[in-house]
Amino acid sequence: MQQPERLTDFVNPFIGTAGHGHTYPGAAYPFGQIQLSPDNGVSGWDWCSGYHYSDSIISGFSNLHLSGTGIGDLADISFLPVNEPVTYKPGEKNADFTKKYAATFSHDEEMASPGYYAVTLQDRDVRAEMTVTERSGWQRYTFPDEGEHNIMLNLGFAINWDKPYETAITVVDDHTITGKRFSHGWAADQHVFFVARFSAPIQKSKIFDAPTDAEKVGVFTFGENHVMVKVAISSVSVDNAIANLTSAPENWDFDAVHQAASDAWEKELDKVRIKSNDPDQKTTFYTALYHTMVAPALFSDKNGDFKGVDGSTLKAKGYNRYTVFSLWDTYRALHPLFTVMHQDRVNDMVKTMLDHYKQTGLLPVWELEGNETFCMVGNSGVPVVGEAILKNIGNFDREEAYEAMKNTMMSDRDGLDYYKKLGYIPADKVNESVSKLLEYAIDDYSVALVAKKLGKTDDYNYFLKRSRNFKNIFDPKTGFFRGKKLDGSWTGDFDPAYSKHRQSDYTEGNAWQYLWEVPQDVPGLIDLLGGKDAFANKLDTLFALKHGVKGAEASPDISGLIGGYAQGNEPGHHITYLFNYAGEPWRTQELNRQIQTEMYYNAPDGLCGNEDCGQMSAWYVFSAMGFYPVSPSDQQYQLGSPIVQEAQITVAPGKVFTVKAPNASEDNLYVQSVKLNGQELHRSYITQEEIMNGDTLVFEMGPEPNKNLFQ
Repeated sequence: MQQPERLTDFVNPFIGTAGHGHTYPGAAYPFGQIQLSPDNGVSGWDWCSGYHYSDSIISGFSNLHLSGTGIGDLADISFLPVNEPVTYKPGEKNADFTKKYAATFSHDEEMASPGYYAVTLQDRDVRAEMTVTERSGWQRYTFPDEGEHNIMLNLGFAINWDKPYETAITVVDDHTITGKRFSHGWAADQHVFFVARFSAPIQKSKIFDAPTDAEKVGVFTFGENHVMVKVAISSVSVDNAIANLTSAPENWDFDAVHQAASDAWEKELDKVRIKSNDPDQKTTFYTALYHTMVAPALFSDKNGDFKGVDGSTLKAKGYNRYTVFSLWDTYRALHPLFTVMHQDRVNDMVKTMLDHYKQTGLLPVWELEGNETFCMVGNSGVPVVGEAILKNIGNFDREEAYEAMKNTMMSDRDGLDYYKKLGYIPADKVNESVSKLLEYAIDDYSVALVAKKLGKTDDYNYFLKRSRNFKNIFDPKTGFFRGKKLDGSWTGDFDPAYSKHRQSDYTEGNAWQYLWEVPQDVPGLIDLLGGKDAFANKLDTLFALKHGVKGAEASPDISGLIGGYAQGNEPGHHITYLFNYAGEPWRTQELNRQIQTEMYYNAPDGLCGNEDCGQMSAWYVFSAMGFYPVSPSDQQYQLGSPIVQEAQITVAPGKVFTVKAPNASEDNLYVQSVKLNGQELHRSYITQEEIMNGDTLVFEMGPEPNKNLFQ
């Protein structure tokens, strides 16, 4: 009897580990507390996840990782099997100590699947395997007969921005160690307490200060060839880490834990069932779907405790608290995807953000391990909370949530004081002023719609007016949004293709890329640019630019270029869909097919830019099925060009939204007609309600454009 197809077989965790994808290949659980993955021990932009496919060295297997960020942190609680004596020279730098015991590996002896990672450390002849539960990481090491059987725990191990300032290792008994690692980095004050239990008795142990008390290294010697270790962590205490470990099986059945992790992933992946004629395309799709579920990550402990922003112990009552909110990236498509697939988690994530508001007076900007990094621009927690209210998701307090949204946007943070008084942000007073204004206007639109839903008419009118502030920085002479000084004059030496990372009017982009950052009022932008024809012509020019980005110091995030369009960075992710608004949906369709086939594929370099905690992949998941949330607050999804032949999305128990495009292919990229529940669709979008009702959307595809579509 033929075994049923497992969707986990179509996930390749190595996609994005080469190029500039910045993903990690290790073992993770869906939205779990542990991300157990190898680290090369290299500090550098392409090693932000700890691992890059170009490398051939492993310096350790650590328990926390970031997926696709442009800044490095975490890589905490790092273990490494060593089958030789471990010695430490007084004063030896931890980086040199780490390098001395790093091991070589080959991709030929490496494998990864959802919830599992394995590799052979060649010069040690040690097989290392990793798996996870929701709150624990499991390692299994198989040593050769000859040599010592040591496992090294390195708390000084640090990559990129992270630096430990307080560490401790305690040998509790011959099977258990505990400790802590506090560090400064991108997360300004990260606390990790841990417990590690070994399957075999510790015969001998050494603790080194390498080279300082804040960089402790423990070496534990075993008499057996097969040694397993299971680890749990907490941001609060060792006792909580121990309690978290009790949620894992008490036995040492590694294979059963691996199977359970795989089954957990199968359950989540099964929420979207696709049909595709191309196995590689299927792998690209399900790997993208997998990458949308590794972050945000569980942060509260089994008893609900978590570290507050000020270091105090707080408790999540009746919900799970999450961390790793890359909101400037993820509000665009990842969180809208959650509103379709994971409404229970949306509820918990909003409660997490509201707790952050209670602690700090603001909704989160870029929250990491109980810290606010204030990374990136705008207040992108606002539209995420607003979307949940507008889509009637969750049982959180609506009035409290609205208060959080409004007060965040009425603060004086990062140029908002000028924005409120002047209707723009002076470029000679605040850096990246254009990008900040455009993001604030998007945030304002979300506040306005929620105010309207809650019957707050005055607030609705006020924030709706503010959401149109983009008009105040439009220069009709050049046809672009530009930096405006306090005296009302434009900044000089203007070249719309020029970009200088962190030192210009634009964030990770240029005037060409930010011209389209008005998803909340595309008709208003069309009017600014002179009507639909002029709008479409300027869009065409963007994609045809010979020099889309200029400047020796342009951000490396500007990648995946088609002319001046950058698929590899988030502000542009909605741009291809804007042709729909101009009456040229065939341009949306052909550009989407180009991106789907050229910038996402089944290889380690199969992402054209930073994964950014799921946003790059969320674009593909939506677009491969043929629709995308250009303006999430509007609860509409613009139609594109599906590349899979069918997709069935389980939106609620027993309720499935179905997309069919039976003749979709690389060549059949143009939509000939669309039917919703058997009726011809004469608009270029579908709604959240239609998706959640379990409707059926059918695309007829062909090799030539239908220029009368949606008319």
